[in-house]
Amino acid sequence: MKKVISLALLFFLVAISGFSQTQKAKYEIAGTWQFEAPYAPEGYNSGSMEFVKSESKYQAFISFTGSDYKIPLENIIIKNDSIFVRLYVEGTDVPIRLKMFEESKIAGTASSPDGEIPLTAAKIK
Repeated sequence: MKKVISLALLFFLVAISGFSQTQKAKYEIAGTWQFEAPYAPEGYNSGSMEFVKSESKYQAFISFTGSDYKIPLENIIIKNDSIFVRLYVEGTDVPIRLKMFEESKIAGTASSPDGEIPLTAAKIK
């Protein structure tokens, strides 16, 4: 009986350990990313996103080409290779879903009132 309980406890600990590892980011998102969104409205179709990690939390900002102003991204969720953020621009909430495909490539969509806008980003070294 002790052997069965010990074995069950061991499997439980391994399962918990595996679950917590899947919650970590697969790649490091921190840094500056140059993005392109060719179908976004003029002025919002390129720029940079910056992810800053401090004390185990991320902050994120976006700047559009031609502007030095950094707009904060909110509701940042990073799980495995997926990134979810919200952009508030011109009174509109724009959820953005991204997926990291490798250490320096991201692709995803921004959900605007006009529909889904595909975007890609590359990490600036």
